[in-house]
Amino acid sequence: MLSLPFALVGGIWLMWFMGFNMSVAVAVGFIALAGVAAETGVIMLIYLDQALNEARARAGDRDLTRDELYAAIMVGAVDRVRPKMMTVVAIMAGLMPILWAHGTGSEIMQRIAVPMIGGMVSSTLLTLIVIPAVYAIIKGWSLKQAGTVPDLALGRAAE
Repeated sequence: MLSLPFALVGGIWLMWFMGFNMSVAVAVGFIALAGVAAETGVIMLIYLDQALNEARARAGDRDLTRDELYAAIMVGAVDRVRPKMMTVVAIMAGLMPILWAHGTGSEIMQRIAVPMIGGMVSSTLLTLIVIPAVYAIIKGWSLKQAGTVPDLALGRAAE
């Protein structure tokens, strides 16, 4: 659910830039954006969990080190770049012509498309950069609490 606020910020930003006001059509665009943003955030977490589980399986009985945790998160995040970019490019390719259209109904369709386009840009940044970083902080903290990861900042083992 962390991806929703960041996607909404991108949609609001592009709405402001285009000079659109809130309307029913804009709300429909935000609803569609929320669905796509939640889906991509969940899929990123699935990829990260899968990579972490594979790293734990390779480690066997011993606990993961911080470097192994970060390597697993990097693998999971990198595996997600192509599917995320394909999703974004497909949505943008479908919606960009709507922004340039002139004619009957184009004003309404533009107001549906603008939140989706702006939100997909910011959601992409969040999903590919921020979610893996937050995941690393949370998983690193839980390992540190269990006393399995050395505390490198203090130069001593975590207690």
